[in-house]
Amino acid sequence: MEPRRGRHAPLGRILDSEPELAAYWSYGFVRNPWARMVSWYAMIDDWGRRIAAGGPGAVKNRGNDMWRAVGQYADFEEFVVRGTEEWPRMGRPQTAYLGATSHAREVDFIGRTENFAADLRVVQERIGVTPQEPPRRNRSTHGHYRDYFTDAARRRVAEVYAEDIDRFGYTF
Repeated sequence: MEPRRGRHAPLGRILDSEPELAAYWSYGFVRNPWARMVSWYAMIDDWGRRIAAGGPGAVKNRGNDMWRAVGQYADFEEFVVRGTEEWPRMGRPQTAYLGATSHAREVDFIGRTENFAADLRVVQERIGVTPQEPPRRNRSTHGHYRDYFTDAARRRVAEVYAEDIDRFGYTF
């Protein structure tokens, strides 16, 4: 049986499933870890409100075990501090998705969501696609990430995502 890759699969899992892909040019995108946590929280919080209201999308997307569990946390601080401890996916640095040590391979290009349009253009040009400006979808209204953090939550993100912060030069 073929291993399940899933959405947002790490490069290692992809190459374990389809080793021939190691010869292909590859890319990934990273995001400021503090902004990433706020976005994740806002997405799950929005999902929870839609489920509770029973409105459009409530039946379509019932979420997953992690979403249901962290959706019960009291607030953003608990989401960050407890969630990154209890849910391995939340506590996994982005660098873990970009390499495959078992295949001695890393993605060839790492873009940043902060420079998404410009970095996507690099990808489009590299793979021979006519560059196009990406559409703006999935916009959030949650405000600036710095507004969400207590000192404890800020320190926890710095601890959990230290490798991302160091490698990509992110700051709070």
